[in-house]
Formats: sequence, structure tokens, C-alpha cells
Amino acid sequence: MNHGAPSTAASSPAASVEGSGNAQRVAFVAMAIAFAIAPFLVYPIFMMKVMCFALFACAFNLLIGLGGLLSFGHAMFLGSAGYLSAHAAKVWGLTPELAILTGTATALLLGLLSGLLAIRRQGIYFAMITLALAQMVFFFCLQAKFTGGEDGIQAVPRGRLFGLVDLSSPWAMYAVVYVIFIGGFLLIWRTVESPFGQVLKAIRENEPRAISLGYDTDRYKLLAFVLSATLAGLAGATKALVFQLASLTDVHWTMSGEVVLMTLLGGLGTLFGPVVGAAVIITMQNYLAQLGAWVTVVQGVIFVACVLVFRKGIVGELIAWRDRRRSRAQALTPPAAATPPPAP
Repeated sequence: MNHGAPSTAASSPAASVEGSGNAQRVAFVAMAIAFAIAPFLVYPIFMMKVMCFALFACAFNLLIGLGGLLSFGHAMFLGSAGYLSAHAAKVWGLTPELAILTGTATALLLGLLSGLLAIRRQGIYFAMITLALAQMVFFFCLQAKFTGGEDGIQAVPRGRLFGLVDLSSPWAMYAVVYVIFIGGFLLIWRTVESPFGQVLKAIRENEPRAISLGYDTDRYKLLAFVLSATLAGLAGATKALVFQLASLTDVHWTMSGEVVLMTLLGGLGTLFGPVVGAAVIITMQNYLAQLGAWVTVVQGVIFVACVLVFRKGIVGELIAWRDRRRSRAQALTPPAAATPPPAP
């Protein structure tokens, strides 16, 4: 019998998966180190904004990249959590951790209520329902007294974390945002690799087949929607304390468009793509601010160029390039010699 060739063929897929896992671990360590040393090289407030929007984009990518559900209203979770977090810290006098939990819980509840309505439809109808719900939340925030209308909630106190750590220090605040971002990212990573994530992928690829296998697809999609909304709310609640401000900008429909842009630019469905996309977009907004309204035009041009050149996004194209290079290397590798059968 030929014992050599089958063992080589069987080991190749496992080696490929292991290599992919190792690459993800290396990328995560590199990302964690980069964000850890970034405040020594770049303005800390800027990096905190990048991490907040990176978590927001990762939460959105969890919904569309894993579950195949396109939401045009994710800004309602970011903005509503920011308002409740700011209100809890300024008016109710809650500590920072409780204020962030209040905002996150608000996004969770809003995600549950809106998800129960939205998941009843698919495709463009799902997207339009989320957009309509987001507009309702926007007009509520515009008219409600506690939100401050167009002025928003300003001068939000950061307070003392657990009554001990003074978050008025940018270094202390950066450490908190860093821990929240890394924790949220790891939760998303674990969700993607879990059996729950695999079922979501199956629903995304072929929902009728998943139903035929006995899965309650609506329940899985609702859980994914609520988890995505909760993490988006966590990003919004944290951002409100970082900038000590909650405004209509975060709940406006354009913010929902920006998170779509971040995800597509970085790489839809990839683990690190939304982080890269958020970093690129926030950097452009920060360093091209002197252009005024032309910033959006420049963003549009860059987005069109990236769609034409990097159809899978920045990270997606890097992964595709790595896979092509690996395939060529395997094609050039001579097959293993067959082991001769033992002599009788």
C-alpha cells in the first residue's frame, strides 16, 4: 500500500488552518503592541478615538461579515449609548464604569427591540428597516430634553474608575479604552471561531439549508444583532467619556455610512479589516480637517480607488495575496515519494 501520499494530503489542510491561526495570533499581538506604544508617539486622544471607532466597525462587521445582515442604522446604538452614558455620568453622578454599563445596556435593549422587528425581513428590506428605526432614534434625540438637542450633552465628567483611578489623566483614560477595545475584540474573535459563529456562517451562505438542518435561524440572527448592537453601544459609551461629549453626530445616519465605509475599506468579513479601515478613515478625517467639506470628497475618491484596486479591502487583499503565494509554493513543491511496499 502507498502510505506516504495519503498522509501528506491529509496533513495539508490541517497545516493550512494552523498557519492561518498562527498568522492571526501574530497579527493580534502586533496590533496589541502597536496600540500600547501608540500614545507615546501620537496624540492619545486621537488614538482613543481610533480604538472606539475600530470597536464600532468590528461590531458592525460581526453582523454583516459573519451573519450577512447589512444594517444602515448602526449609528443608533453608538449614539444612544453615548447619550445615556453621558447623562448617567453628568446628571446621575454615576462612576465611569457604571456610566459605560448604562450606555451599553441601553444599546443592548435597543438592539433587542429593533432586532425583533428587523430580522423578520431580509436583504434590502432589512437594511431599510434599520435605517428607518435609526432615523426615529435620531429625531427622538433631537427633541428629547435630556439630550440637549443640537447642543448635546457637554462637559461630561470622566470621574474616578471604581472610585480610585482619576480618569481626568489622559494616560489613565487611554488604559481604560485600551482594555475595553482589546476585550471587545477578543470577544468578537471568540464568537467568530465558536460553534455559534459557524452556524451564522452557514446561515449566511445558505439559510434554507440551515433551516432544513433544524437551526432556528431567526434566533441566531437576533442574537448576532443584539451582540453587535451591544458592542457598538460599548464603543459609543466609551467615546462619550473620552471626549466628554454626546452629540447628534454619533446618532446621525451619516455615521452609519461611515462604519460601512470603514468595514469595506479594511476588508469585509476579515477579523482585522475593520480595525485597519477605522484607522485609515479617522486618520484622514484628522489630518485632512483643514480641507473642510472637501474631506468627504477625498474620502469618496479614495474609497472608489480602493474598491477598484482592492476589491476585498486592504486586509482582504493581503490575505488573498498570501493565499496565492502559498498556493504557488505548494504547486512548485515536488510530491512526496511513495513508500515502497514491504517485501513479502
